[in-house]
Amino acid sequence: MADPKQALASLLLFLLLVSLSSSSSAKATSDAPFMVAHKKVSLTRLKSGADQLSVSINLYNEGSATAYDVSLSDDSWSKDVFDLASGSTSNTWERLDAGSTASHTFVLESKVKGMFYGAPALIKFRIPTRAALQEAYSTPILPLDILADRPAEKKFEYRLLAKYGSLVSVLSFIGLFIHLILSPSKSSAAKASKKRH
Repeated sequence: MADPKQALASLLLFLLLVSLSSSSSAKATSDAPFMVAHKKVSLTRLKSGADQLSVSINLYNEGSATAYDVSLSDDSWSKDVFDLASGSTSNTWERLDAGSTASHTFVLESKVKGMFYGAPALIKFRIPTRAALQEAYSTPILPLDILADRPAEKKFEYRLLAKYGSLVSVLSFIGLFIHLILSPSKSSAAKASKKRH
């Protein structure tokens, strides 16, 4: 029969070796780039009757090592719906150091009405310790309602706010000032009447 102390000692030694090997492999994977990409789209109505989409993609290397041969591709914009107004839907960077950022923007136009659901952008990069290219994806965008009918009432409210907003704020400020001046006198008059009784 085996000695219980030796069995316990060998079990502890086994657990120690397992924990050391797992921590070294975790450390090896943590010494790598970690790409985070945020995709954002803003929609503007043009006088020509088209909608203009400004697309910006920001890349962040949140890892502890440099990413090399970084490429960005955002090919989810159908040529039947969108025309490229400026820029390119792809870009490359030679390297992206740990903790650094890069950004890419391009502008599209559309004259096709309807809902559009865009896919995330694809980012590929190289790590010197691995032969295969690594891939990451940007955040997706919310559905876009292209050439949506905008209610006329909201435009009218914005025009009123732009025209009379400063006057309303000045009148509100004067009313608040008068209220503050009169309020302490009411409370002091109430205290004086209590003292008389």
